[in-house]
Amino acid sequence: MATSQAERARPLHFHALPLLTMDVGSFADVPQDLLKEIETLEGLFTTDTEKLKQITEQFEKELTKGLSVEGGSIPMNPTWVMSYPTGYETGTYLALDMGGTNLRVCQITLTEAKSEFDIIQSKYRMPEELKTGEADELWEYIADCLMQFLETHHGDTSKLEKLPLGFTFSYPATQNYVDEGILQRWTKGFDIAGVEGHNVVPMFEAALAARGVPIKLSALINDTTGTLIASAYTDTKMKIGCIFGTGCNAAYMEDCGSIPKLAHLNLPPETPMAINCEWGAFDNEHKVLPRTPYDVTIDKDSPRPGQQAFEKMIAGLYLGEIFRLVMVDLHDNRDTHIFANQDISKLRKAYSLDSSFLSAIEEFVLPSAPDPFENLSETAELFQNKLDIRPSLPELELIRRTAELIGTRAARLSACGVAAISKKKGYETCHVGADGSVFNKYPQFKARGAAALREILDWPEKSDPKEDDPIEILAAEDGSGVGAALIAALTLQRVKDGNMHGILHPENFV
Repeated sequence: MATSQAERARPLHFHALPLLTMDVGSFADVPQDLLKEIETLEGLFTTDTEKLKQITEQFEKELTKGLSVEGGSIPMNPTWVMSYPTGYETGTYLALDMGGTNLRVCQITLTEAKSEFDIIQSKYRMPEELKTGEADELWEYIADCLMQFLETHHGDTSKLEKLPLGFTFSYPATQNYVDEGILQRWTKGFDIAGVEGHNVVPMFEAALAARGVPIKLSALINDTTGTLIASAYTDTKMKIGCIFGTGCNAAYMEDCGSIPKLAHLNLPPETPMAINCEWGAFDNEHKVLPRTPYDVTIDKDSPRPGQQAFEKMIAGLYLGEIFRLVMVDLHDNRDTHIFANQDISKLRKAYSLDSSFLSAIEEFVLPSAPDPFENLSETAELFQNKLDIRPSLPELELIRRTAELIGTRAARLSACGVAAISKKKGYETCHVGADGSVFNKYPQFKARGAAALREILDWPEKSDPKEDDPIEILAAEDGSGVGAALIAALTLQRVKDGNMHGILHPENFV
């Protein structure tokens, strides 16, 4: 991913940044008390190269520890996906993606042509009340959506032969089998009692049976593992799959000989095994991540304090909330009292701002923007429409810089995980498939992450700005849909080949 010299050498202090234009006011126009707060925020949110390297070193240790018998904060869950796709897989499969916002059902046909597929899909809203309701209600709703999909695309389901399904369950779960998942903890706003510590598959299958849905579960997968496999289906250089969205995670292929906690199974040491890292839990002990008071507040007020430390600093679910906490703090607890004499009641509502709010602020003031004054005006309009707040021009400068600091920190910290896996596996060149709303939609997230990766891994300066980076983070293929179908196909094939490792219900593969 190409990165400009200006991005790589990004200055750390607000007053050193290029002014938008003199028309919108220079930083000399910003009151000294606001400038002081801006400098304080810079100190809190800036992560320099040395810090990134320190975080990466600890990250690599935690990855290795997670594979060991004693484990660690990063679970490093074996997935029982034991090969890359060849590109010649065929057949028709269903994929179910249970995300934090939507439920997506896909039918994927892997064609005879290499690395090609056809897909039909439907999305269903995940009702907020289900996220904290009863477990039975959740599974019944999912079964209803699946039946609705099949009736829409197949008509009478009574004569339909059971279709193999890859279920994308993107929450931290232990998989002793490819068709089993014991939920470790809910994330992404879910908090349903009676599910954590239990295998979700029997609950899901009971709802399917009760509704008469003609489906057989072939694989329970994580969206990150699906991202890795789907991307490798079309790109043989793909070695790591990442999600930077509502949550964050990564997956890669490890040799079974490097997974001590599987040693008792006596698997051939060179056999590959996809590892679902669940790296959102990195540094739950708070050893290296540069947490701010705002990060501490988010953790303390979350449904699971002390968990998902990394995720709470970089994932889309939290970026808007970090920004909101900063704004409220500067209004309530500082000498500046931004938004003075204004009603900030809407701003006080927790999680009222999401990452798209920050994306909009940053997009308005991109360096390529034709009219920076107009774009700061866009930010003012955004605040007025969303929060009924009318910021002054100096406050708009503060808002812009705060969004930039939070977004930049997220991108730079994200690169630490990619660098850690690359160093652990000795990857000097490879592709990394990344998906998720933050990666795909947040302005400059890709470029900032690429710049941080260059700093961490000490790559030499490019002679040609268009030259590819040795390790390049690219937009991923559809992991939760195509990836789930491919994993179902790979699992069915290896069972057919007599490899029954990690298969709990052989009857689903006949």
